[in-house]
Amino acid sequence: MTSSEASTQRIPPFVSLGSARAMVAPSIAQADSWKHVNSVSNRSKAAGVSRETVAPAVPNIMDSIDDSSPIARELAHENKRREKLMGRGLPKPENTRIFTVSNQKGGVGKTTTTVNIAAALAAAGLNVLVIDIDPQGNASTALGIEHHADVDSIYDVLINDLPLKDVVAQCPDIDNLICAPATIHLAGAEIELVSLVAREQRLRRAIDVYAKEREKAGEPRLDFIFIDCPPSLGLLTVNAFCAAGEVLIPIQCEYYALEGLSQLLKNIEMIQKHLNADLVVSTILLTMYDGRTNLAAQVAAEVRQHFPNQVLGAVVPRSVRISEAPSYQQTVMTYDPSSSGALSYLEAAAEIAER
Repeated sequence: MTSSEASTQRIPPFVSLGSARAMVAPSIAQADSWKHVNSVSNRSKAAGVSRETVAPAVPNIMDSIDDSSPIARELAHENKRREKLMGRGLPKPENTRIFTVSNQKGGVGKTTTTVNIAAALAAAGLNVLVIDIDPQGNASTALGIEHHADVDSIYDVLINDLPLKDVVAQCPDIDNLICAPATIHLAGAEIELVSLVAREQRLRRAIDVYAKEREKAGEPRLDFIFIDCPPSLGLLTVNAFCAAGEVLIPIQCEYYALEGLSQLLKNIEMIQKHLNADLVVSTILLTMYDGRTNLAAQVAAEVRQHFPNQVLGAVVPRSVRISEAPSYQQTVMTYDPSSSGALSYLEAAAEIAER
């Protein structure tokens, strides 16, 4: 081959993500393209032509995405969502907003929602406290906070009147995020609370005292407090409802979740009448959404129809990354911030902060 023939040799572009070959193994397609670039370059060197005259700059892979395939469309959509959130500042509330994250049905993502929204808000520069009143202590685990039996915890605050400032601990991964951990002692707290004075108001009073102590010490005011509840309506959950001004309800996109929601709303109404008239259901978050099923879409549509002002626009999908993060004592925000689950919780946190 002459030098003129080598210089006019064309290099085929990357295989688009919309092609069948790239759908099966995009990395293999990209590797083959690189092999072709190298082979042409080697032949050019043999003909005495510089590499620069033959191999053009490799294009950005995102520029070559063919959005005709479902996977490519999803990638492009996530990219747009991520660009919209980049560098976005979140407003500080005028007063501390206290959320109880509750649902009587277990396994709907209460703890996951609590820790990830708290982490997203703290990462945006807001001061956030997570109070774990679930005896399982899963929120404490996800935030990397020690919560074995020898640690002072929220149990000591509720039962022994220990100041809240003595039990809060700093989250090791995220600045501005602190946690009051739960220990196994909370399992017996329901019974012990029965005989105590003002048993429903003990958490609220502890939070009020802690806020005054922070102000007196010159520490910044807390912007958000999230209380992670057990899946029941015992005295621990009642304490959370009495301490909060807002309820955040995670709803799994399945039929049983709708039954649990109706029962929960009746209990909240009872709390409003007798213990905390200021309590409102301000936020509902759809979790574990599987867009491949009609059931998930139907449940989401029904919830949005009945609660148009409370349901967030953000929807949390089923995500392996979200499930993996607690095993590393992290939230998904630090474990894999580029995942679809982290992106969804970032969107949810931004919606909450801007409401």
